[in-house]
Amino acid sequence: MLTMVELSSVNDVIKDVFSQFISWQALSLIIGVFGSAYIISWILAKAIIKVAQAIGVQSDITSDEERQIQLRRIETYLSVAIAVLRGVIFAIAAYIVLKQLLPNRGALVTTIGAGTFFIFFANATIAPLLRDITSGTTMIIERWFSVGDFIRIEPFGDVGGVVERVTLRSTKLRNINGEVIWLHNQYIQAVKTTPRGTRTFAIDIFVRDKKAGLSLVHDVSKTLPTSPTMLASPLVISDEEELAKDLWRITISGQTAPGREWLIEKFVHDALKDADDDKKQRVIVYGPLVRYADKTAEKRFSRAVRVNSKG
Repeated sequence: MLTMVELSSVNDVIKDVFSQFISWQALSLIIGVFGSAYIISWILAKAIIKVAQAIGVQSDITSDEERQIQLRRIETYLSVAIAVLRGVIFAIAAYIVLKQLLPNRGALVTTIGAGTFFIFFANATIAPLLRDITSGTTMIIERWFSVGDFIRIEPFGDVGGVVERVTLRSTKLRNINGEVIWLHNQYIQAVKTTPRGTRTFAIDIFVRDKKAGLSLVHDVSKTLPTSPTMLASPLVISDEEELAKDLWRITISGQTAPGREWLIEKFVHDALKDADDDKKQRVIVYGPLVRYADKTAEKRFSRAVRVNSKG
């Protein structure tokens, strides 16, 4: 930290610097030092890039997946090293220029340089880190989600996946396509969590012949793909209700992984209609009618939705 005496001398230092800048000798020094810094950083960056390219070639041709991951990490570290190296070289160049222009104020120049570097470093690293930690701590304490949950991140509507890792600083997701997503916790403004990791749907069909309707559902269900990323389990008949004479409502339940809702909304819907069209005599009178069927949501909405039966 600067003392009061040093703070009072800052204005004098600034005046000295500007007075030195107007001389041709000072301009030559600045151009020479920073020009040399640019050339040195350019040469070193080129050398690092060549090494990184060679490592990149090795990572592309290796068949060992673990070795490939290690080489790619080294390639990433080298890319970051270029930016760090340039920053260090130009910081040294600035220090040399100030030392030459202000030879009698070495201690103060060193203090100002160190303070400026600390402010830059703190703003670039410590402040974002503290924001990440604060956000991560809040999410963990309030139990926004847990490892194994499927979540979607706001304000990034298309970012979602299964939580694989949670730390105070970051969150790691894996989406349904297998992509790995890393997020700084400070950018997670809201989270949509899918309970049990699946979306539950119900399909209602209305038939005259109950037996024929059940047979149709069983035949279609046998042809549908089931897996953790497709239909979570085979379709089941969850309800059979006689609405009137010779009119039955058959309810089919199914669950899909998030992002695969189209399997029931479109594919199963069309499969039931196509199978019915192939019959000599149509079985389905009305439908299929596809809807969400989460029991917890229905209970919550039953408290919120109040219908006045008297009109």
